[in-house]
Amino acid sequence: MQPDRQQLIRSLFDEYIEMYAGRDDRLTERFSENFSGFTGGGDFLVKDKAEWVKITRQDFAQVPGRIRIDMLDIALLDISPDVVSATAFFHIHLPMDDHILSKETARLALVYRLEGKDWMIVSSTISIPYHLVQNGEVYPMKGLHERNRELEALVENRTRALEESNSKLEAMSNTDALTNIPNRRSFDQMLAQEWNRAQRAGSPLGLIILDVDHFKQYNDNYGHLAGDDCLKMLAQALVKAERRAGKLVARYGGEEFVVLVPDMNENDALATARHIQQEIWSLTMPHPETAPGIVTVSLGVASIVPTSGNAPEDLVGQADKALYLAKSSGRNCVQPVAN
Repeated sequence: MQPDRQQLIRSLFDEYIEMYAGRDDRLTERFSENFSGFTGGGDFLVKDKAEWVKITRQDFAQVPGRIRIDMLDIALLDISPDVVSATAFFHIHLPMDDHILSKETARLALVYRLEGKDWMIVSSTISIPYHLVQNGEVYPMKGLHERNRELEALVENRTRALEESNSKLEAMSNTDALTNIPNRRSFDQMLAQEWNRAQRAGSPLGLIILDVDHFKQYNDNYGHLAGDDCLKMLAQALVKAERRAGKLVARYGGEEFVVLVPDMNENDALATARHIQQEIWSLTMPHPETAPGIVTVSLGVASIVPTSGNAPEDLVGQADKALYLAKSSGRNCVQPVAN
């Protein structure tokens, strides 16, 4: 093909694409009086220029905004001195959420004939692999909107299910599997939050750490299943006491539990610890290795007013030292931090 003919055909095709993408009504002036064409979204052959102009304007009215065409391939054919054609494959991006349409490959075949001094379109056949359009449509917009609504509903449902699943997983990751109360991870998070809050407010933050007395002997005597039941009953007793005073009860590890008590100085925290001790005594769970013959606990108590000069670990460290004092003092007692 001569370069000038190739350039001619390409310029005719580019002119068509620009007018079609820009929704330019001047395109209708390019159709020959002897026009015929096959609509890509419909299932009928048009043999009349007026009908094709009507369909084109219907197309422009249905999608008035400029569309984007991504060209994939084009073939130019010089048929005779007065007849040329161009066949192209491309993606159509409508000015809307048209991800389904834009992934499909459309095919357009244009045939031009020289009529007088002008090259006129005598045939236009576009093949679009969409389902058949509904009445009054060129693109399957109604079906597309319905499909998008279905997809949006599906995404919304799946997002909600995912959020619920993530919420359950989050709860599980923060809950002790045996006692069903918060675990160490949850305690660390709450301690950091309450520490920052107390630091801003200039208020005290108390902590109670308690350990089951002679728990190894309890397991040796009654078995590990009974030991698990013992820890579950202790957890519930702590939760019962927490409703009155504490902010958070958590299993710290093994047979150790923690109770975080915001806005409590040492005296208030000690009173709360003694109340917890009495709640556990009231369970009267048999334990022959303790002096009272029932399950008892040792409790360490600390309280700090958080400042920039200390850290949450300091509160835990002080309560842990107090717990050591309680154990070394014979167990089954409440001890504050030694002065």
